[in-house]
Amino acid sequence: MNWMYLVPAMPFLGALLLVLFSKKIGKTGVSLIGCGSVGIAALVTIVAGLQFMNSGLQQFSLPLWNWLSVGNFNIGITLHLDALSLAFTFVITFVGFLIHVYSTGYMAEDPDFARFFASMNLFVGAMLMLVLADNLLLLYFGWEGVGLCSYLLIGFWYKDPANGAAARKAFIVTRVGDTAMAIALFLLVQHTGSLQLTDILAKAPTLWTTGDATVVTIAFLLLGGAVGKSAQLPLQTWLPDAMAGPTPVSALIHAATMVTAGVYLIARSHVLFTMAPAAQATVAIVGAVTLILAGCSAFVQTDIKRVLAYSTISQIGYMFLALGVGAWSAAIFHFITHAFFKALLFLGAGAVIVALHHEQDMFKMGGLRKSLPGVFWIFLIGSASLAAIPFVTAGFYSKDQIVWLAGASAQGGAGYWIVAVMGAFITAMYTTRMMLLVFYGKEKTHVHHRPGLNMMVPLYVLAVCSTLAGFMELPHTLGHVTLLSDFLQPVLPAVVTEHASTALEWGSQGVATLLCLAGIYIVWRVLPIPFPREVKTFLKNGWGFDAAYNLLFVQPYVLLARLNRKDVVDRLYVGLAAITRYFHRMMSATQSGILRWYIMGIVMGAVVILSVIIWRQYTV
Repeated sequence: MNWMYLVPAMPFLGALLLVLFSKKIGKTGVSLIGCGSVGIAALVTIVAGLQFMNSGLQQFSLPLWNWLSVGNFNIGITLHLDALSLAFTFVITFVGFLIHVYSTGYMAEDPDFARFFASMNLFVGAMLMLVLADNLLLLYFGWEGVGLCSYLLIGFWYKDPANGAAARKAFIVTRVGDTAMAIALFLLVQHTGSLQLTDILAKAPTLWTTGDATVVTIAFLLLGGAVGKSAQLPLQTWLPDAMAGPTPVSALIHAATMVTAGVYLIARSHVLFTMAPAAQATVAIVGAVTLILAGCSAFVQTDIKRVLAYSTISQIGYMFLALGVGAWSAAIFHFITHAFFKALLFLGAGAVIVALHHEQDMFKMGGLRKSLPGVFWIFLIGSASLAAIPFVTAGFYSKDQIVWLAGASAQGGAGYWIVAVMGAFITAMYTTRMMLLVFYGKEKTHVHHRPGLNMMVPLYVLAVCSTLAGFMELPHTLGHVTLLSDFLQPVLPAVVTEHASTALEWGSQGVATLLCLAGIYIVWRVLPIPFPREVKTFLKNGWGFDAAYNLLFVQPYVLLARLNRKDVVDRLYVGLAAITRYFHRMMSATQSGILRWYIMGIVMGAVVILSVIIWRQYTV
């Protein structure tokens, strides 16, 4: 495990090499460095993971160097490996590597091929620093790093003004949450004297009692950072517009990296949320409301990537719901399965888009089941996992666990359970609608390009993972196997259940399964489902959040900026600039280029100096 530094170092090194030497090595060299750096990181992660499990799940820290040292406050660049960081690191490197390999085919004709891979490598490196950091300052460094890279990649095709606007929107909206998180870090330093994660989690129970105003404030501020980065209510508006970036970017952001950072932050600081019941309950409420709102919006989208974007918001809502009811390992389980099937769906959508002359409107597709049979089957596997088809998909096992624990956990309740099963119903409906519009019916756009092996092989690997990953954690009623929970137990506490029984768990699974199948059947029989135009427009525009924020925040800010354009402070600096320009004109007038004026100046200066010397001699 002493080689763990290579995990974040290799993607960073790859990004540096691509920036410096991309013009000399050609596309083949760019592909080898871009994919190879992340591939090496994935291999090192696997080796480190095997050593970690052989060591009995003992936490491991690797100090690299001191970063800051002020009095008793010390921060180092130290990597920390435990069960939680290993799970995230594996998903980031493994899925990230597959996305990089896929990108060699998807971006092959792009003139900025090297810039794309440099930004992708930098993105992966920043996310790895985030999850491997042993202190919150280093975590915040990675946190801001993925924010920067998201701006670079969402606006990758910057010549289109809409893409630049989407990148700026993502950057600005997530900064709202980042500001809240930064204030939380200041409060932690003030009250604990440290930003070391182990120190904070150990000191918290001795510094505060459950429900103390300080720890509640800190937890809410951390939640603010999490909802911004993970696109949860009320800061979810940036994610659908992030579809402006290339499709592999969407897969990387939505499946394995940026949007799951909020889930990691809450899970990592679970002690603080446990001591702040109001904040933890808010996590559950935010997740529950978000998963329903985003699911409804996904159902009326016409752009295939926007369907998947709203689906991501909804599925992360499930993770937040699990975190909020204390089902910590269930949230991580769904994170892992979601990373596989959502990456599969985004990359599958990318294969469809490339095949149809970069067409993204589902109503202009259709009939691709016969034209693209390979893509159809892998997309069907991903869709089945997203819809949680019983017993044969990874999504069923992870989502079913959250649905059950939403009602059975000590912090859960019937309301959370109802929302969770309704979310499963809506997910099945919009997933079926997407499959039918894209792959069934009459072919409306001719297929002009079929993806090569470098695009299809990652899809096949992800399809296998989307099917088998569910067996990492089987429900109690299916054999009492809890492999992932046992693995995470040294880091995350087990869920506390109330009124739990085998009969109730089977009943919950049965209801969720019936609603899933009912959603599929309804859409299959009724599509297209009639919607009032106003309701459809409202849902398609994300419940009007963008319009509301524009009215409440953007327009007043722009108005104040215009009114404040010539305020006192501005006039002070304008005056200083005017004075500077005035003296500049005076001094520049002396530089005429005429020699006799220079000689006269020297003589006059000498006369003045001599006069002052003589005057001082006789007056003193």
